[in-house]
Amino acid sequence: MPRRIFSRSLLAGGAAAAAVPTVLASAAPAPAAEAAAPAARGTVRRARAGGEVRHLRMYAENLPDGQMGYGLEKGAATIPGPMIELVEGDTLHIEFENTTDVEVSLHVHGVDYDTANDGTRMNRSTVPPGGRRTYTWRTHEPGKRKDGTWRPGSAGYWHYHDHVVGTDHGTGGIRRGLYGPVVVRRKGDVLPDRQFTIVFNDMTINNRTAGDTPDFEATVGDRVEVVMITHGEYYHTFHIHGHRWADNRTGLLEGPDDPSRVVDNKITGPADSFGFQVIAGENVGAGAWMYHCHVQSHSDMGMAGLFLVAKPDGTVPGHEPHRPPGHEHP
Repeated sequence: MPRRIFSRSLLAGGAAAAAVPTVLASAAPAPAAEAAAPAARGTVRRARAGGEVRHLRMYAENLPDGQMGYGLEKGAATIPGPMIELVEGDTLHIEFENTTDVEVSLHVHGVDYDTANDGTRMNRSTVPPGGRRTYTWRTHEPGKRKDGTWRPGSAGYWHYHDHVVGTDHGTGGIRRGLYGPVVVRRKGDVLPDRQFTIVFNDMTINNRTAGDTPDFEATVGDRVEVVMITHGEYYHTFHIHGHRWADNRTGLLEGPDDPSRVVDNKITGPADSFGFQVIAGENVGAGAWMYHCHVQSHSDMGMAGLFLVAKPDGTVPGHEPHRPPGHEHP
């Protein structure tokens, strides 16, 4: 029998990942869209202009089984932490509270910050147990420098993580789940209907091991954005079945002559991050599409999950939830 799933539109400013644990998508701190209303299927929404000053509260918390997470509310921490979405030119002030019993920090990749916002012991920018601190991140548009060379903008798929738990490099914090995605858009970038974060952390996916790895859900025709991050000690390759993307900043081709390489498999090492958009089921239809690390021993050890693409009636043809040995249907 086909499995029925219930599609959820993830709107900017909506609930965090903990509210939809099988989807594991997180809300942006503020909408990056020109309008927050949902778009009709097939309608392209685009990112607003940048230049806004935004404020966000974030918490570090202990989670069961020795894990840790970031959240937008107390008691709502998740692994990965909430998605933070900005547009080039925005400034973000994060009022950060550490509710754990160890020193924690917030370190970001890809955006602008001064040493007081580095999130390291070296720059005395960590947060003691029970303490608070405001971290400020800035973004900028591309432009020419005074010497005539071109300065890249902040747009891209980035991430944040702890840099102090366990060691001065945050090795313990990252292993325990203190990480999350950052998306910086350029004005006019195409916006997705759904966003998923996939983190290969050592031999786990989103700190979940074989038999418990996350599945992600969409409906045929949804514009799905994947943010992929790698942490830990190993190199991996990210592969998704039935779907492919352009290996460039957005994952989208800009026209028929765009020279960007089209891929469905990408090597990724510790602290790498990239992202892309696909139309769920485009040219291939509904079904249970595997994603996994394509290092054979890694996938054999359980680094794999499913991209569940449903038909409009909510069913996924031919798919039933995995059952452990001895619990199959008669």
